[in-house]
Amino acid sequence: MLTRALGALTLILALSAGRASAQEAAKGQEPVSRGRPLSAWIADLKAAAPATRNAAAYEIASLGPAAKPAVPALIEALDDPEAAVRFPVTVALGEIGPDAAAAVPRLKQMMFEEINDEIAAAARRAIRHIQPSALAGQ
Repeated sequence: MLTRALGALTLILALSAGRASAQEAAKGQEPVSRGRPLSAWIADLKAAAPATRNAAAYEIASLGPAAKPAVPALIEALDDPEAAVRFPVTVALGEIGPDAAAAVPRLKQMMFEEINDEIAAAARRAIRHIQPSALAGQ
């Protein structure tokens, strides 16, 4: 329960902190969150510590559509062995929105194969933000 509360708090803080980065991306600059460029957060998705990977996914989520360059790394991170990483990765893809369409096939697979019900539901929510038509009839 505490883990969920901390995750929710982290997500709220990350989402509120990163919106200015969309303006930077619109100017042709690499988006920045908490003083670090998107490329640094993408690199952190492969860190040894699950907490670092978790934080990176939430920071990428905070950047919203400006984090489009992170989509390939996020798709790869959907296979992370830690549920605490896979969940925020689905959140990040959903926050990126339609520009994360390449993730839809893997997210659909997760809806049915993910053992963690919360992550399966998060995959469905992400698809709703990315490509709602992909859920037609489901």
